[in-house]
Amino acid sequence: MKRKGPPDPREAAKRAALNALRRAKRAADKAGVELSQWEGEFLDSVAQRVKTYGRAFADPDKGAPGTSLSMMQGVKLKEIAAKAAGKDKAGGRFGRGPRNSGSRKAFGRKGSAAARTKPER
Repeated sequence: MKRKGPPDPREAAKRAALNALRRAKRAADKAGVELSQWEGEFLDSVAQRVKTYGRAFADPDKGAPGTSLSMMQGVKLKEIAAKAAGKDKAGGRFGRGPRNSGSRKAFGRKGSAAARTKPER
């Protein structure tokens, strides 16, 4: 059977988004994790918008042109999937993990004020 041509990237993005939404919901159900009312409505409404319009956001500034979910929708989807997997949060680039625990000194001069003064002669 011959293919009609190259696959449509919009359709591929739509399928990927719908699969990710289904996977997150299925993982939460399988793990017995109770999703909040907002999270359940979020998954359902985003899936419905992707099915109807091919993407779940209207403003092109909120996401890349070839994607079906905006950046923040993707972040929330990862957080729901992490909750279903039993992890604390999905962890972001600027999250407070072991590498960024907040134990570093503030920006500015190094050392104390006494160490910066000139020694007496």
